[in-house]
Amino acid sequence: MSGSAPVLDREMVLEARAMTPDGGGGLMEGWQALGTLWAAIERPSARLVREGALEVSTIKVRIILRAAPEGRSRRPIAGQRLRMGDRVFRILGVAEYDRAAHYLQLWAEEGGA
Repeated sequence: MSGSAPVLDREMVLEARAMTPDGGGGLMEGWQALGTLWAAIERPSARLVREGALEVSTIKVRIILRAAPEGRSRRPIAGQRLRMGDRVFRILGVAEYDRAAHYLQLWAEEGGA
């Protein structure tokens, strides 16, 4: 990290997998909003990935946001996702961004559900 704080100018909704009633006595998997976070998106990279007979573009980004203590619902974990409008970012990993642990960095993949 450079000497200045990141500019957190993207409003994103943190979501976690949740089971919800399907209306027929069973459950279905969906996503539950945990809260709104402000973030910066950095270093996008893209590559083509083969999925069967198709080549699909995958976009990986680094997302920076304010830190929250481990175990709190506002601290993202791998397997959750961030949503920004119609864009969805699947969280692959989380670590501290700076020595003082004021910010977190997330590695995420854009697209998919």
